[in-house]
Amino acid sequence: MPFPASALCFLSGLPSKTVGQKLRFLGCVTAYDTSAGVLTLQHPYQPQPTARRIHVYARVNVDLVLERLTAEQTTVGAWVNVVGYMTSIVDASEVHVQAVLLWSAGPLDLQGYERNLESLLSTCSTGSSTGT
Repeated sequence: MPFPASALCFLSGLPSKTVGQKLRFLGCVTAYDTSAGVLTLQHPYQPQPTARRIHVYARVNVDLVLERLTAEQTTVGAWVNVVGYMTSIVDASEVHVQAVLLWSAGPLDLQGYERNLESLLSTCSTGSSTGT
């Protein structure tokens, strides 16, 4: 049985996804709770301008990837890629994700990433789809 593809999205778009959905997103570490095994990530970019900017935080449980997690990936300010399953949506500003894969973004052209992902997502919403 094949594994379901992950839906590539902006972190700010996570609250519009569904519990149980497999997702892939980029975020900046703002906190790491070692006792709970939870990384808090944020990426304030919002592709569509809104009247009220909502800062979305993803609380990412890293228990399943703990053996491969490095200090670099848990340092505040580090950018990481996450593939995981949405476990809960607390409200429009907080979601919980169970990571199944997490890796450092490395050197990152953030504005280029945002432009390219926005373009990809707008192309996908007009008919084609993508996933990893």
